[in-house]
This record gives sequence, C-alpha cells and structure tokens, in this order.
Amino acid sequence: MPQRDAAPIGAPCWIELFTSDPDKSRTFYGELFGWTAEEAGEEYGGYINFSKDGQRVAGCMRNDGQAGMPDVWSVYLATDDAEKTAEAAAANGGQVIVPAMAVGELGTMAVVTDAGQAAIGIWQPGLHAGFSVWGEPGTPGWFELHTRDYDATVRFYRDVFKWDTHVVGDTPEFRYTTLGEGDGQLAGIMDASAFLPDGVPAHWSIYFRVEDADATLAQITKLGGSQVMPAEDTPYGRLAQAADPTGTLFKLVAGS
Repeated sequence: MPQRDAAPIGAPCWIELFTSDPDKSRTFYGELFGWTAEEAGEEYGGYINFSKDGQRVAGCMRNDGQAGMPDVWSVYLATDDAEKTAEAAAANGGQVIVPAMAVGELGTMAVVTDAGQAAIGIWQPGLHAGFSVWGEPGTPGWFELHTRDYDATVRFYRDVFKWDTHVVGDTPEFRYTTLGEGDGQLAGIMDASAFLPDGVPAHWSIYFRVEDADATLAQITKLGGSQVMPAEDTPYGRLAQAADPTGTLFKLVAGS
C-alpha cells in the first residue's frame, strides 16, 4: 500500500462525508470497502474516523440539515498555514466559507470556494495528518475537480495551494491539468464547461479504488445505494459513478 506520514503541501490529504444518516453510512461503507469506524469523542461532535486495515482513510460528520447543504463527500488539501491559505483564497477570486479554526490538537481547518466557485477544504495537520494510505482497493484513488472556469481555476490552485501544474490535455474536447506528473500525479482539474448540467455547481469528486468496478456497482445496489453511471473503459481505467443510501455521489476507478 502507498503510505505517507504527511501529505505534500497542496495535495489532497483528507476526505470527509457529510451525511444525514451516519449510522446507515458507516454500515454501507463498512460493508462496501471493509472500513472500520471509530468515534472521535463527544468533544468533536460525534465525528467518525473511517479506517482501512488500521490506516485512516476518511471522516464522517452528521448533516443536520441546518446548513441547507445536501449530503456530500468533500476534499481537503494540505497546508502549513490554514489562515494564510484562506486569506490567499479570498485574494485570488475565492471566498471564505469557514474561517480557519483549530480542531483541538488535531489540526486547523478552513473551507473556501475557488475561483470557479467549487468548495474545497483546507487542513493544517496537528496530531491528525490526514489519510495515510490511498490508491489501494477500498481507499481514495483519485481526486478531480470539474469547473466551468478552467483557466482561472488552474491559476487559483497554482497561486493559493502552490500546485506544480502539468497540462495533460489542451483541446476543446479535453482540457485537463494535474497536480504533479507521471506516477507523481495527485489530483486533476477538468474543463467541464461543455457538459456540466445547468444548476450543478463546480465541484470536487472522489474516486475510490476498487478491484472490479462492475462487481462493486452490483454490491452498491445490494447495500441500498444506486448506480448513477455504469462502468466504462477509459485510458485511465474502468470508471463508474454511484450514490450511497442517502444519495451522496462518489466515483469508482478500477484497473490502470
């Protein structure tokens, strides 16, 4: 398993499920990916840490409906100064949704929108360094932003999160930039202006690595989730999209 003690600055370092039914969600992901759940304690508002084979992979918190947000998976990027990164986001076309705030001794978090109005989390590690394993079955496999404002968004992540950007595709049909290159790629930004439906905001997606996308989709349905897009072969593996029992969207990647 690829493992690390800490994420590089600007790289995805944590994912978090905001769900209206934590009990149903922990059962679903536990059976689907083999995750175990650990309560963080009352002082953290009932927060749940999910682990795979003893390694933390994700978090979970209750959506009580008061924020008016749907159930969603969110991505956090690593920083060494959450307050300065949030300020930089606001100065580069984004907005601060949640100002930098300490989470006990675990770290400091913030949430901002980028230049294309997609929400993105910020995490300055303390005792909690984020996920320590990825790219293996049952763990996060890829992180991808779909945006309508591609050029400004690529510039935003380069300036605010210090991304080392590399152009993978630059045609009208496929405009794509990655953080890192080759085997060191850690996340991607896609120009989705041609296909993102009206009313759907720019957003980050999480791909979970699986051994068999078709079999996983079948299991998702048996566990109370649903298939959103069937598995399809691509140059980047066999990809699919699904929803968990509360309707939270996520993606799957199998193969290369």
